[in-house]
Amino acid sequence: MPPRVDNVKCDGCRNEREALCELICPGNLMALDTETNKGYCRSPRDCWDCMSCTKICPKGAIETRIPYQLGYYSAKLVPFTGTGKMTWTVVDIDGKVERFTFRTRNK
Repeated sequence: MPPRVDNVKCDGCRNEREALCELICPGNLMALDTETNKGYCRSPRDCWDCMSCTKICPKGAIETRIPYQLGYYSAKLVPFTGTGKMTWTVVDIDGKVERFTFRTRNK
């Protein structure tokens, strides 16, 4: 499932020289709309769900929906990268929320 950008949360990385989702996307699929200054995926069918944009977004404005084969429409997986740790929030199809925090090598 391609990334979904919450246009209310996305500020186009206004404190950065370039939108971080654009910089990190290994497929060069993320872009910044020049009219709205919001991130978007310019070719959703080519996205392979690496979640790099989702993980790097400082506003938590990008989420990846879990493919219907695994979790149906309303399920989602949201990462939050902190200093030395990453927290994954899993929302299942019934709205049940679980969080898992792991240490990383990021400083």
